[in-house]
Amino acid sequence: MTPDKRLARVQAVHVETALAVDGYEVHIGRTSGLDCVRPFARVEGHDEGAISADGRIVGSYLHGLFTSDASRAKYLARLGIAAAHRSHGATVEAALDALADHVETYIDVAGLLACAR
Repeated sequence: MTPDKRLARVQAVHVETALAVDGYEVHIGRTSGLDCVRPFARVEGHDEGAISADGRIVGSYLHGLFTSDASRAKYLARLGIAAAHRSHGATVEAALDALADHVETYIDVAGLLACAR
């Protein structure tokens, strides 16, 4: 643990596939150990994360990495898994639309807004 907390939107490069990945980095501390010689990604020119010697365990401070359909498909292919053919962005939008419809159906939004004023 360190006194400084890092919270930042980042663009990284996945070391194994050389694919650009977007996400956000959240951590407070420093990671060390033998597996750090096999980084997961490069962020701002620095190694990030660690991969076990057998490649079966990956650690990273990067969050939201699998929102990119292309990056997710490539990562899953490395594991021998076919990615579903659906858009993460479209799935999120559909869920938000359904939530908004539900709220409008069961909550008096105008009344709630009136109370807030």
